[in-house]
Amino acid sequence: MAWSFPTAMFFLTIFLLLALMAVWEYARPGGAPRVGILRFETTRGDRLFVSLLGSAFIHLAWLGLVGANLWWALALSVIYAVAVFRYV
Repeated sequence: MAWSFPTAMFFLTIFLLLALMAVWEYARPGGAPRVGILRFETTRGDRLFVSLLGSAFIHLAWLGLVGANLWWALALSVIYAVAVFRYV
């Protein structure tokens, strides 16, 4: 993997998401587990993991089916992450 600007932005974004989750947990501790549409308990961290994993699959599918222009895949990933945090 080449260390380019997009690669650095990718890892910086994941680091910032983890830092944001830490600040959120500090500000509002607990984050009680809840049962969503998947019918099992998830916490904020679980939902972040599911949204990151799903976003990776969205981007891989986009690369395989459409091509290298990933801006629409990014938009789909953001919509997916909002849906995961809202309904899962």
